[in-house]
Amino acid sequence: MTRDRRPLAGLLIGHAVSLTGNVLTLIALPLYVLAETGSPAATGLAGAFATAPVILGGAFGGVLVDRIGYRRSSVLADVVSGVTIAAVPLLHATVGLPFPALLALVFVSGLLDTPGQTARTALMPEAAAAAGVPIERAIGWEEATSRGARMIGAPVAGLLVGVLGAVPVLAIDAVTFAVSALVVALLVPRGLRPAAEEPEPDRRGYWPEFAAGLRFLVREPLLRAMVLLVLVTNLFDAAKSQVLLPVVADRELGGPAAFGLLVGTMGGGALVGSLVFSAIGHRLPRRATFVTAFAVCGAPPLWALAAAPPLPVVVAVVAVAGLAAGALNPLMGAVEVERVPPGMRARVFGVIGAGAWAAMPVGAFGAGLAADRFGTTSTLVTIGACYLLVVLTPLLGGPWREMRRPPSAPDRQPVPADAA
Repeated sequence: MTRDRRPLAGLLIGHAVSLTGNVLTLIALPLYVLAETGSPAATGLAGAFATAPVILGGAFGGVLVDRIGYRRSSVLADVVSGVTIAAVPLLHATVGLPFPALLALVFVSGLLDTPGQTARTALMPEAAAAAGVPIERAIGWEEATSRGARMIGAPVAGLLVGVLGAVPVLAIDAVTFAVSALVVALLVPRGLRPAAEEPEPDRRGYWPEFAAGLRFLVREPLLRAMVLLVLVTNLFDAAKSQVLLPVVADRELGGPAAFGLLVGTMGGGALVGSLVFSAIGHRLPRRATFVTAFAVCGAPPLWALAAAPPLPVVVAVVAVAGLAAGALNPLMGAVEVERVPPGMRARVFGVIGAGAWAAMPVGAFGAGLAADRFGTTSTLVTIGACYLLVVLTPLLGGPWREMRRPPSAPDRQPVPADAA
């Protein structure tokens, strides 16, 4: 059988370039708004308009992706994102850009980000099969590109904004989306689609198809359990990353430089972990790996921050935690692509992602209240204990027994709820 690695390469390159564009937006946009308005409140509002569509697009865009097709959806999402982001520097330099118009452009751009990413993930099983690569390895590579784009893109974006200014960086951002669309269009063939087509979806309308995807998730015990577990752990992770880590870094570990070091260490560890899992993940027992990775990446960093040892000790703990975290999303993604019918991937993946991220604002807000009321140390210790108890629940069995690799494919070629 002839192996064709171009579709897999196209999806991975497109994914990395598109996510790099998202990171450029994440850095340049608030700096642009702050420079134009001088208002932290306006900057926060722009941030909300940039992040809210990620959840909405994931939850409600999957049906459209299933209808339009995965390859076409990926290209279309990047084209629209590129056009809307390009409009910001273009209008700024010509007729001017009122703040409400900026919010509208940012919202539309963010609304299609998640469906575009979902479309690329939904094509991974077929691209992996064409390349002769186990699905765990392909999704491990995808996760590594995600981690790498975020880890490298943020400091590069900050450097570019410092040298060129926010407006030119937003123009560069638009180019990245165009490059991503072009790479996918050229390297991923139109004929790449699920080998075992599902019956035509219910064409009575959008909502019946959306409901069908939601019903599938609700009736699938393992996927439902995964979403609930990640919903809770992402709540804890948001409490750590958005509130508790910055506070401890500022008060105990040396300030913003320590905060940046710890965030970068976590990202670097996760990148390495994703690459390691992509190489050996298809040989590991899934449930044991899942529980071990979650146990290592969840509670230990929280308890290390509570103990407030010297910074190098915290860095070492966070590095090991990141290494373990790198295995989680590829592992869960492999389970998802095996269990979701090919014709429903986008809508189900979208609902999974939206559900996994839904509680993160609550986690950040609740951590702030708890730290004020009970103190940072007590909050860290308590959240760490709760985190550990939650991630040990798969050992109880139930639907988690179904996490094992299908017996028909022990080390095979293939026929994602993202942890924060």
